[in-house]
Formats: sequence, C-alpha cells, structure tokens
Amino acid sequence: MHTTRTVPDEAHRLGPLSITGAHRDSPTPALIESIRATYPAEREMDKMLTRKMRRRGEPAYAGASLERMTGHLQAFLATVIEGPFRITDQRWFAGGASKIQMGYTLHWNAPGRGPSADRMVVRMEPSESVNSTSRAREFQLLRAFEGVVPVPHAFWVDAEAECFPEPALLYAFCEGVTKPRATGSGRLAGIGTDFGPELRERLAPRFVQLLATIHNFDVGSAELPAFDRPGVGTTESALKQLQRARRIWEEDRGDDFPLAEVAANWLERNLPVLDNVSVVHGDYRSGNFLFDERSLEITAVLDWERGYLGDRHRDLAWTANHAFGHMGEDGKTFLASGLMPLDEFFEQYEKASGLTVDPVRLRYYTIFNSYQLVISAIASGFRVVHLGKTHQDILLALAEPVGYSAAEQLRKTLEELL
Repeated sequence: MHTTRTVPDEAHRLGPLSITGAHRDSPTPALIESIRATYPAEREMDKMLTRKMRRRGEPAYAGASLERMTGHLQAFLATVIEGPFRITDQRWFAGGASKIQMGYTLHWNAPGRGPSADRMVVRMEPSESVNSTSRAREFQLLRAFEGVVPVPHAFWVDAEAECFPEPALLYAFCEGVTKPRATGSGRLAGIGTDFGPELRERLAPRFVQLLATIHNFDVGSAELPAFDRPGVGTTESALKQLQRARRIWEEDRGDDFPLAEVAANWLERNLPVLDNVSVVHGDYRSGNFLFDERSLEITAVLDWERGYLGDRHRDLAWTANHAFGHMGEDGKTFLASGLMPLDEFFEQYEKASGLTVDPVRLRYYTIFNSYQLVISAIASGFRVVHLGKTHQDILLALAEPVGYSAAEQLRKTLEELL
C-alpha cells in the first residue's frame, strides 16, 4: 500500500487572493498574471484558462444559429479538404452541460475511400464553459485510443479557433444511447441513470474492462504534445491538478465558501505520490458512454475533454462518486455509476487491469473530486450564468444543487479526518 506524504513548505502553500466579484467579471492583465503565478497549471490548461480570463470582459454569449455555425464549418473544411464538398442535414445535438454540438452530413471525396457521405459532429466551446478544457487534448486522446477502445474517429481540430468562434473538434457520429429509452432517470447529463438489473449485468463488465484498458495504455506510444507527463515517485501530478482547481476557484467563485478553503488546504497537506503514469479520462461515468440497446454493446466512450496524464485513482474515485450513482433495488447497496456495487467495481478493476486500488489515494481523490464538483457547480456554473456566457444557463442553474450535495459529502469526509 502506498502512503501519502506531506507537501513541503516551499510547494505553493498560498491562501485565497483578495479578489472581488467585479474583478472576476472583468479581470485586468495584472490580475490574470497574478493568479497564473499563484497557481501554476499544466501548459495546455494554463493556455485555456488564460484565454478564458482574457476574453471574460467581452460581451455575453450571443447564441449560435445553424446558419452561422454552418458558415464556420464550411470555412474550416475548405482549409482541410482538397476538392469539392457539401454539407447537409445540420441539426443541434442536446446532452451535456457545457459544449455546443452540431450534427451534419459531409459529402466529400474521402482519402482512401472515394466519394463518401459521413455523418459527423462539430463540438465547440461556448463563450465560456463550466469546464474550460482543451479541444487539442480531446482530439489527441481520441486519435490515440482509436482501435484500442471504442471511440468516435476524430477527423480534425480547430484548436486555436482560426475558423470557428471558439476551439472546435470535428469527429464521426456514433450510434447508440447513453441511457435506456424507457428510463426517466439520468436527465441531467446522464447523472444517476438507472440501467436496471439486466442491462447492468451486460454493461458493467465491459465498462470496467474499458477503464482498465485506458489506464494501462502505453502513453509513450502516442503523439500527445498537449500533455505534461508527471514524474513517478513525486507529488507533481496531484499538485498540478490541485493548483488547476484552486486557480479556477479563484477565477470563478462568487461568495466566500470556507469549506472549499479547508478542503484545498487538506489536499495540499496530503498530496499522494504517483506510482504509475496513466491516461486519466477525467469524466468516466454513466452518461459518457454510448451503447446499443439491441446488442447491449458499448459503442463509444465519449467526453475526453478532461483527460490528462496522472493517477488512475482520480478516475476510480470519480466513477464511484455518489453524484453519479444510485442505490440498488434493495435500497441499501450503492451502485457506482448505476452499474455495480463499489466493492465489486474495485475488485473487478484490479482483476482486469493488474493495477492495485490503494485506499489512501482513493480517499484523497474522493475528496479532490468532491472539491472539483463544488468548483464546477458552485463557482464556474455561477460565474458563467451570471455573465451570460453560455447557451446552457438554465441547465447550469439546475445543476447547482449537485455542488451543494458534493459539499455536504466533502464536509462529512473532512470531519472524520480533521
């Protein structure tokens, strides 16, 4: 069993900055640089968060029409496709709590295939998102895992928003559903989906096997230039993730929330040592995979936007988080992501992956994930809605209770430790 160690005094132990709501609404260059220096993040995340803050004072989100989105799409495709092409069947896709997604059919002369009509999706940030993430990272992970786990083929990425208003990813449409059509659960981004006993029995083993495959992926075998690789035997991975989270908290929060500071301080004092570098999916749970209701096969693992290189326990704790599961038919057994009891989930994962589940690191990332949910729902969700920066303002307002539920879970856990 691996144990945690206390972070040394020199490792960025800094308290909350003196920032007001008005400063967060329209941050100055000096303030942006101050936050960056206080909470240094990975290169790609620093880039995305800095872009967000530099554009924050711009006008509220004006909406995206199919006509305008098609125009951006045509402009981009003209830079990557040789020869004529045509776009048809444009339509909006619902689902998720952050990204703008438009489906379409591309008629083109596909390399190696000739004349083709491919159903595709363009996935783009709104003006500001509850999850400020990297389309470049998402693109690179989809490319890396194609043929390894079921993922949509990633065609192109406009990582610097040269043709689209915001960074955008273009990938293949995948058949499948995120929840049984007959269920009324999981309406908010797939959270709390009730698959039912028979479907659970078929989906759960594959769900665990795919997570094990992701964590065992050879990170040196793929082109992942947008990712920082943390050092094994150090606390670097956990520290970078904590600094990213604390930075977002300071950039986005509204009111003071002492529990968040208590949690951040505990997390900083108990940074775990990394034993193995894994690809961390970052949002592996119900609602983020597709399955075919006839064959009962998982057809695609989606939403890689939070992926990074680090500790597998971050994924394990996230999948097992109370926000994403529910009680079984007996009213007593909690089902991780609505699929299997916790003990069974961890046992099957160890068998499938050959990797251990360390209870100390699992506890650390359980606390970190609750802290992360507080930040996303209470801080970022509030700021994005307050500034009118997204098309999902009503949904994000409805999601705010998830943050307070996570805060209560965080309080209970910390109360046992402090």
